[in-house]
Amino acid sequence: MTPADLAELLHGTAARVLAERDLDVSVLPETLTVERPRNPEHGDYATNVAMQVAKKAGVNPRELAGWLAEALTAADGIESAEVAGPGFLNIRLAADAQGAIVAQVLTEGAAYGNSDALAGTRINLEFVSANPTGPIHLGGTRWAAVGDALGRILTTQGGDVTREYYFNDHGAQIDRFTRSLIAAAQGQPAPEDGYAGAYIADIAQAVLQQRPDALALAEEERHEVFRSIGVELMFAHIKRTLHEFGVDFDVYFHENSLFESGAVEKAVETLKTSGSLYHQDGAWWLKSTDFGDDKDRVVIKSDGNAAYIAGDIAYFQDKRSRGFDLCIYMLGADHHGYIGRLKAAAAAFGDDPDTVEVMIGQMVNLVRGGVAVKMSKRAGTVITLDDLVEAIGVDAARYALVRSSVDQSIDIDLELWASTTNENPVYYVQYAHARLSSIARGAAELGLGAENTAELGLGAENTAELGLGAENTAELGLGAENTAELGLGAENTAELGLGAENTAELGLGAENADLALLTHEREGDLIRTIGEYPRVLAKAAELREPHRVARYLEELAGTYHRFYDSCRILPQGDEEPGPLHAARLALCAATRQVLANGLGLLGVSAPERM
Repeated sequence: MTPADLAELLHGTAARVLAERDLDVSVLPETLTVERPRNPEHGDYATNVAMQVAKKAGVNPRELAGWLAEALTAADGIESAEVAGPGFLNIRLAADAQGAIVAQVLTEGAAYGNSDALAGTRINLEFVSANPTGPIHLGGTRWAAVGDALGRILTTQGGDVTREYYFNDHGAQIDRFTRSLIAAAQGQPAPEDGYAGAYIADIAQAVLQQRPDALALAEEERHEVFRSIGVELMFAHIKRTLHEFGVDFDVYFHENSLFESGAVEKAVETLKTSGSLYHQDGAWWLKSTDFGDDKDRVVIKSDGNAAYIAGDIAYFQDKRSRGFDLCIYMLGADHHGYIGRLKAAAAAFGDDPDTVEVMIGQMVNLVRGGVAVKMSKRAGTVITLDDLVEAIGVDAARYALVRSSVDQSIDIDLELWASTTNENPVYYVQYAHARLSSIARGAAELGLGAENTAELGLGAENTAELGLGAENTAELGLGAENTAELGLGAENTAELGLGAENTAELGLGAENADLALLTHEREGDLIRTIGEYPRVLAKAAELREPHRVARYLEELAGTYHRFYDSCRILPQGDEEPGPLHAARLALCAATRQVLANGLGLLGVSAPERM
């Protein structure tokens, strides 16, 4: 029984109790909250529902709590329910109800924690969208990690997510980039407002390799050659870097296409007609203060040229025309004003402003030895994604960037995140998975697990359904590129889809385990922590907060390590394997599955050995 199952049982019980006493059932909220008490002596779960609704129902909170306790105690899966304080209800689950969580994880596999809460919702998730004038900097790197993780999490809740990169290939920044390339090709310093760094010289030379005659061309043609080839080379580098970071996009949308197609001009005319724009001082202004912006914004400047927001307006309209129900923008700390202006643009088109969500990410700083790291080897003025990965690796970089709320600035201690100690959060979580994998290998050597996989539905014929087939292995960090490390030969991984022949090694057999035997305090802690995973995913998706998954994984790893220290899992010496060993092996298999699921959502590998 997961917390969600208990909340549903509690709601049904409360509705019946109120109805039997001719009290108003409508006072019950749609979803009741159950939480794990800070003191485990108070029970497995607690709820304040009696205090929440008693006054509205016209009864005493403790009296209502007593009625609920009596009804719950008679329910299947509940060992006890007791009233505490002014009307709290402390609940203990029966051992078999707790063990059912383990069975559920082993049955659902990679799908454990998923829901259909967002089914039918088409979501456009735009993130990174760095200007193609230089490598991805730390701010963009944070959005790469967070955006990719958020996309995966939203998908687990049934959302139809399109990852989109807005390619800023229109405007003054491209002109400055082009002039910087030309200056480098001519052996001159960068223009005062241009871009510096070794990468500019590299791209300039690459342009000359493709067009040796470029510098001899007339000025306008020379500018176009360096612009078109230079931007293409820069963006190719950005795409390659992101791909190596584990981030790929479904759509690369070119800003310039909005101007070439006339979409910007059409959008502006639509807003003029609707009265959402007004003319003042020779310019056209959007009435964005009507929608929470701190000031109205110029859309068409007095010289007749479109301001940057004109493209944003047309871009939103384009997204909606493609059928997206929700448009999420992930922007940097200096873009806070976009919240009001994008919602204003939606309203100006007669749309619901809530179709727009703007997430603002704060700064990222690197620290080594207590001193800020300020200079990139290649970019010259900023730290890049490549610099971070070179320093601590992809797994640590992604985890470090995801584990804090995006509205907080973060300092990444390079020495800490490169270390192989429990002080390093990603190492701590990955080590738990590796330790569980080692136990599975030990169980296989003792002949535990393999012969019962068919009964558990974990044989080769079921692996695709459980999300453990070849097509899902990359997501779980079990793809072909990892097979050597995992000890799973490439010659059989795809063929078997991680089927019956390998399940013992992977620890997926449970030997008809009697999960009701899992009554130790540490076993209960671990089961209840596993049971929290679906709720963590749901909340992370609802609040757009992937860091909740990272923090949960650290809690799960810690709970597992405490279980490991208190409960012997494998028989020792001449000890014969017994039902409790099998039950604990099943609990270990479920724990490892949830760790792999969560790490996969963050784009972090789940190693078998460390």
